[in-house]
Parts: sequence; structure tokens; C-alpha cells
Amino acid sequence: LKDQFDNLDKHTQWGIDFLEKYAKFVKERIEIEQNYAKQLRNLVKKYCPKRSPKDEEPRFTSCIAFFNILNELNDYAGQREVVAEEMGHRVYGELMRYSHDLKTERKMHLQEGRKAQQYLDMCWKQMDNSKKKFERECREAEKAQQSYERLDNDTNATKADVEKAKQQLNLRTHMADENKNEYAAQLQNFNGEQHKHYYIVIPQIYKQLQEMDERRTIKLSECYKGFADSERKVIPIISKCLEGMILAAKSVDEHRDSQLVIDCFKSGFEPPGDFPFEDYSQNIYRTISDGTISTPKQEGMRIDTKTTVGKAKGKLWLFGKKPKPQSPPLTPTSLYTSSTPNGSQYPIFSIEPVHYCMSDIKTGKPRIPSFRSLKRGGPALEDFSHLPPEQRRKKLQQRIDELNRELQKETDQKDALIKMKDVYEKNPQMGDPSSLQPKLTETMSNMDRLRMEIHKNEAWLSEVEGKVAARSDRRHSSDINHLVTQGRESPEGSYTDDANQEVRGPPQQHTHPNEFDDEFEDDDPLPAIGHCKAIYPFDGHNEGTLAMKEGEILYIIEEDKGDGWTRARRHNGEEGYVPTSYIDVTLEKNSKGAVTYI
Repeated sequence: LKDQFDNLDKHTQWGIDFLEKYAKFVKERIEIEQNYAKQLRNLVKKYCPKRSPKDEEPRFTSCIAFFNILNELNDYAGQREVVAEEMGHRVYGELMRYSHDLKTERKMHLQEGRKAQQYLDMCWKQMDNSKKKFERECREAEKAQQSYERLDNDTNATKADVEKAKQQLNLRTHMADENKNEYAAQLQNFNGEQHKHYYIVIPQIYKQLQEMDERRTIKLSECYKGFADSERKVIPIISKCLEGMILAAKSVDEHRDSQLVIDCFKSGFEPPGDFPFEDYSQNIYRTISDGTISTPKQEGMRIDTKTTVGKAKGKLWLFGKKPKPQSPPLTPTSLYTSSTPNGSQYPIFSIEPVHYCMSDIKTGKPRIPSFRSLKRGGPALEDFSHLPPEQRRKKLQQRIDELNRELQKETDQKDALIKMKDVYEKNPQMGDPSSLQPKLTETMSNMDRLRMEIHKNEAWLSEVEGKVAARSDRRHSSDINHLVTQGRESPEGSYTDDANQEVRGPPQQHTHPNEFDDEFEDDDPLPAIGHCKAIYPFDGHNEGTLAMKEGEILYIIEEDKGDGWTRARRHNGEEGYVPTSYIDVTLEKNSKGAVTYI
């Protein structure tokens, strides 16, 4: 059975090698998962928008859907990292620990088997030595007996020689009997040890090796299962990520994107009016009626056919020259009127100066900076007078909203300082009230500065809205002989069929800074600009947050500013911030007071 012991030695070594081979396979799979997750995160980072929260690029639904898909892909990469971590902890780490224990146990069992074999070999050697010694003594005794018999039969041998041979025979016979007994004892001992070795010791060692190999097989089976469970555990979350991508794809709204483009690039300018008819044949008829070709003409009536229409100094109408006083040629600067508080100019267009429009078109010089140049960092003025009216109105409204938020923060800080000052006055041991006076004075100064800024921007806003409304009136009055479109343009930059919303008067301007206190002390709730549906539940334990249940409908009163939170309100009036990724937002197109970040 010695060769079988060697075979078991080889088999157990092969089992450990196979275990380590599978552990190496799991390690390489973990590296693949980690690299895959890392590459996915780098891909998401590469295509995520690198912009500040104040970036005003249009938030198209297709772009928002793509950003949501990137977020879901980032979560998917996180799940791949979870798979790698679970495999490393539950499978690879367990395999390496078990492989070390398995090697130690195998070494111990093999050492026990070798010791048992060595002990049996030692017993066999002892038995063999006693056997050889007994065989040698028996041969010596036979020789002594033959010598005694020869001397006893020899008549010439002396009696002393015969006695000496007899004594030698007795000695050899006695030694042979002793070696015989020793050989018998060693043989009995060896047979017993051999029976014990092959029926007790070796089977027990083989059984231990068998149990060890079966445990190794069971451990491999458990690792196979753990390997699959690591992947199966993340399947529900991965499915949610894929569902989120599908929902993001379904949220793409082409009409809303088109409306965003319209709102973004709407200028508020009126289209140019019709060109009047200029009768150049009037000079021919007048020459014929005068009866001579060489009649001198006035300098102002000479028409050079090589000059453009916009450079003509006199215009001829269908039934003769229009009677009006001679005026200097119009220039681009004469079409602007300085009426804003900071002296900025805004364009006033009418139908009459057609020659300026024609010259402007032919020379190719735009009257306002293009939107592309503005995006590239063109000249920007404080009152945004370099922008078209509609874009200027939006910029001013956005600045007013930001100033109002800053003023509200300063107001809250002032109230907190006043309360703290009252506490210090009542309890002097808590602090010195005079130490808060510089901070309180600075806060009041900031509030006055913000109120002046708000007043100035509201004046510009009312001016822009008044001019837009005036242009709208002029356009409607001059479109008698033209087709009227069904949709009317509202001052907010959107289109509506309600005639009552076409013209909005300028807001009431405040002449005294103190009148702003009443405005900011108004606690009216913000108007709803849309609604949302909770996709996931949210606990809302932190201060300022709003708890919600899955499927709950809330009003949206302020959009996400880029920090991942949206302000919402319940039907009972409770307000707070909720995570933007937990809700499905639907905004109203013509909502008043909507804060839109595009």
C-alpha cells in the first residue's frame, strides 16, 4: 500500500493546486470588474458637464436625459465595484485562507502516515535481525553436533576432546534456543504492528485525507455559488439603473426643447416694415413737361444710379415727392435715444427710415452684437443694454431675483443679530452687546446697497417692459393689411392665445428706499411653477428638507439651481427641499414667477 499512499499524496496536492487556480481566476475577474468600473467612471466624468451652478446654457430635455443617463451609468459602475468587493471578500479571500489551512492539514496527515510507515519498517528490521541471528546460531549448533558425533565415534580421540566437544554442543544449542525465542517474540511483535498499521493507523489517515479532500470540494462549491450570488445581488439595482435610463429617454420632449430655443434666442425686435415705392420715372416725365433736356436740377433732386437706395438724399413717391422738410441723413447713432439711468441707448425702429435699413442690410453691419459674439465674451454692460429687449428683460429679472435672495439672507442675519444683542443686554455674562454693533451696521449697509441695486434694476426692467409693450401696440396697429398670426407674443417670451396677457404694464417703482421694508416683510407663499411625482421615498430628517413617499404629488416652487435640490410644497402648505434625482418634474410653460435656469 505504499504506492497508494504516494498516489494520495499526489491527488491532495493536485486538489490544492486546483483550488489556487480557481482563486487566481477569481482574482483576475475582480481586476476586470474594477477596471470596468474605473473606465465607466472615467467615461462619465469625461462627458459630465463641467460648469458652475450659475451657468445659463439652455437645459434641453435631451441634454438633461443624457445627464441622467450618465448618473445612472455612474451608479451602474458603483454596482460593478460592489460586485468586485463582494467577490474579493466572500470568494477570493475565503479561498486563500482555506488554501493555507488546507496545506497545513495535509502536511500534518502526510507526516502521520510517514511516521507510521517508518515505525513499521523499524519493527520489520528488528524481526529480520533476530531471524538472521537465529538462523546463524542454528547453523553453528549443527556444526557443533557434527563435531561431537565425529569425535565420539573416533576410537583414537581422547575422553577430554569428547567432553570438550559435548560442552561446545550444549552451548551452541542453548544459544540457538535463546535466539529462537527472541525471533519468535520479534515476529509476534511485527505481526501485531503490521496488523495495526494496515487496519487501524493507515485507514484512519486515509479517512482524514478523504474528509479533507471532500471539504475542499464543498468549499469550491460554496465559492462557485458565492461567485454567482455576488452578481445576482446587484441585479435589482442594475435593473433600476437601466429603468432610469429608459425613463430618461422617455422624458425627452422635442416641443419643450424647441420652446427653450425660442425663449433663448428671442430678441423682441420687430420685423422691418414694407419698402415704399420709389418712382424714378418722375424725373423723366418732368423733363418732358419742361420741354428741354438741359434744364438744371436742384442738387438735392439729383439721383445717382451708382449709389445705394439708403444713400439717396431725396425720395420720390408714387404721386410725386412727399412734402416734408429736408433732414440730414440718418445714421445708426441717430436711431438710439439715451433714456436709461446709466445713459445706455436702445434702438427705436420705424417703417419710414427704409433707406437706413437697406444700407444696413447691404453693408452687412449688424445693429446689435450677435448671440455668438455675446457667448464668446463680448462687451457686457451693467444694464444689459447690449442685449436684445427680450434677452435683456430675462437677464434683469434674473438679477433682481438673485438680489432679492441676497437681501433676504441679510435680513435674516440682521434679525439674528438683533435677537443676540437683546440676549446680551439681558444677560451681560453671555457677551458684550456693543461687540455686535459693527456687524449690525455692516449688515444694514449691505441691505441698503441691495435695495438700491434692486430699485435700479427694477427701473431698467420696467423701462424694457414698457418699450416691449409699446412695440407690441405699434405692431398690432400697423398690421391691418397683413395676415395676423393666431398666437400672440407675451412679454415673458412665450406665446399665448389670451389677449389679456399680451401687454403687461411696468411694475410700480419705489421712490424711497424705506418702502422696500414692506415689500420684503411680505410672507406670501411663492407661486407654484409646476408639479412633481416622487419616484423614490425620502425621509427628510435634515432641517429644511421635506419628507415624501413614493408616488406622492408635490408642487414645485423653485427649480434645481445645480446643487441637486428642488424646493417643493405639499397641498397643506408645508415646504422644503427634496432631492432632484428622487422626483419626476413637470413645469408649467406660462407659470408666473417661474425661476428657470437655462
